[in-house]
Amino acid sequence: MKKTVSFKMPAPAVDPADSWVAERRETAETASPPPPMPESQAEPMKRFTIDVPDSLHKRVKTACAMRGLKMADVIRDMLDREFPMA
Repeated sequence: MKKTVSFKMPAPAVDPADSWVAERRETAETASPPPPMPESQAEPMKRFTIDVPDSLHKRVKTACAMRGLKMADVIRDMLDREFPMA
């Protein structure tokens, strides 16, 4: 008689911030896009690419998620406050 042994694989650890992002992505896919900004008011955008420590990224991501804010909007606001128009 053969003995069978079954193994349970542990569920992977889930980062709450990553879960929130995945949920937002699913919601965004079904949501209608925001109305376009009138061309007279639209300003061309430029992209920043910066490296930050993983711990800082998680803190910002988590805080934004808890407040229901987008990281890009929060960072843009911080930059605007730090570098006001002269």
